[in-house]
Amino acid sequence: MTMSLHELIRSDYESRIIGGFLAPGDRLPTEQALMQTYGCSRMTVNKALSKLLSAGLIERRKKAGTFVAKPKVHSMVLDVPDIAVQVHERGQAYAYRPLRRLVRPPGEDEEERLLAASGMLMQIDGLHIADGAPLGAEFRLVSTDAVPAIVDADLDTLPPGSWLLQQVPWTEAETRISAVGVAGDEARWLEVSAGTPCLCVERRTWRGEERITYVRQLFLGHAYDMVARFGPGAPHG
Repeated sequence: MTMSLHELIRSDYESRIIGGFLAPGDRLPTEQALMQTYGCSRMTVNKALSKLLSAGLIERRKKAGTFVAKPKVHSMVLDVPDIAVQVHERGQAYAYRPLRRLVRPPGEDEEERLLAASGMLMQIDGLHIADGAPLGAEFRLVSTDAVPAIVDADLDTLPPGSWLLQQVPWTEAETRISAVGVAGDEARWLEVSAGTPCLCVERRTWRGEERITYVRQLFLGHAYDMVARFGPGAPHG
């Protein structure tokens, strides 16, 4: 999938801001300068800047211009983890096995329609493995409107969650945790019988008002846990 021009501009400046090449308070080029640099219309530039604005990365000051926004302080009960890093940190060998990958339109489910917006969905199913044994099955949907580069990304060795954390900054996340009995393909992938208790983690992420991804992960109860520490004495990363 070819990236549209406004997405290219947004991606260029998003990368510069996230990478620290543009610091809070730095002024972005004028709209006229961006039009000349990218050979595009004012409408295209405005669309790119609007996405950066909604993501909280820039601020527009009347009669002054566009500036890199100062970072906001967030308090996260549960951050978005990188499973590969977690497994390595506990001294185990990590592997990811891709199982299914396709670009498709949203179904009738409201979750899918809201995520797709006016575009398509990338569905990615995979298996997280620790020390050669199944750890968790993952079902993920990514908006191709929000993340067009996901369509051609190499996800055979790098799990999609790790790729997204490295490539796509998010501004808001919602996590739901429950206990379920595994069934169907997920039971087969995890090599357990139907009904085996699993920890189910569902997560949604946004960049400003734009939805990025929905993921459902089923972890074998004996092999995975989640820890959150609260209080003034908790360490800060």
